[in-house]
Amino acid sequence: MIKRKELYNEATLLTVLTDFQARFNEVDSLGIVWHGHYIAYFEEGREAFGRKHGIGYLDVQREGFTTPIVKSSCEHKLPLRYGELAQIETTYVDTLSAKMIFRYKIYNEQKQVICTGETIQVFLDKDNNLVLNSPEFFLRWKEKVGLV
Repeated sequence: MIKRKELYNEATLLTVLTDFQARFNEVDSLGIVWHGHYIAYFEEGREAFGRKHGIGYLDVQREGFTTPIVKSSCEHKLPLRYGELAQIETTYVDTLSAKMIFRYKIYNEQKQVICTGETIQVFLDKDNNLVLNSPEFFLRWKEKVGLV
């Protein structure tokens, strides 16, 4: 596990740190992680966030909703190479809108930022209609974690 100083106070920003290792099947012929895999690392961070804070994909689905990604961004700073240990920091960004925003920072073993990004997810009901107001279960979750 990579040790580093906490950058956020979890009482005000909900953040999860997830360790991972760059796998052989994720690198190109130069041994560098292919850029498309960073979105999958973001997914890994979101899943860890959902497990820790009780707002995972299955929790949302049980309430009759889905949360597709409608926007994603990824900015590469340094390469990540095969076998290197890394850590993704996933932070929930609170908003009044009916959506979920997550920001990501991926660090290498030297605690350097190698990638940053953001995803935005919206709520769809069971008929795949866009939900314009935050669902009740989501408002209850925000209250439970101290955002409301």
